[in-house]
Amino acid sequence: MLDNKGFDLWADGYDKVVGISDEENTYPFAGYKDVLGSIFQAVMEKQKATVLDIGFGTGTLTMKLYERGCSIYGQDFSSRMIELASEKMPGAHFYQGDFAKGLAEPLRNQCYDFIVATYSLHHLTDEQKVFFLQTLCGCLKEGGKILIGDVAFGTRDKLEQCRQEAGDEWDDEEIYFVADELKSTFPNLEFKQVSYCAGVLTLTR
Repeated sequence: MLDNKGFDLWADGYDKVVGISDEENTYPFAGYKDVLGSIFQAVMEKQKATVLDIGFGTGTLTMKLYERGCSIYGQDFSSRMIELASEKMPGAHFYQGDFAKGLAEPLRNQCYDFIVATYSLHHLTDEQKVFFLQTLCGCLKEGGKILIGDVAFGTRDKLEQCRQEAGDEWDDEEIYFVADELKSTFPNLEFKQVSYCAGVLTLTR
């Protein structure tokens, strides 16, 4: 869990709606700060890591990694987001593209220490997730890691329990990770439950 210093790390880019959900411990963003903090700390274990951020959005995590000397690559659907992120991180390498269709070609030609995705891959179907993760594994350096922070569950039963508790708030258009089901394809997958509706999945090459 993050201490006060860790909380301050995310304060500048903390979206109001996300913040309320996290602070009130409600679906879908309960555990948001701790998810990002866990991924940040994992990346910081390697100095000047080369990091690919999939769907970097408002850049909350990306900026912190950039400020601490990481070489940043990223792909996002929004050209406006890329424009804004490029102004904040002039040394980064950002590309537009729908990751449901895979990585942008320039990103496929790089190898990364870490590939991170926070609250972005739940837009993919389960089949798309498997295919995309297999692609990403091929872009990792030896010993590199894929770190996914999202609404995620260890088992299908836990997901269904959360669905029942969320009631009308549940988003049927989003498809969440179930770690046990992914392990049939990725037996070395590790999963850490951070809150009742969020967790971090780690794949190591």
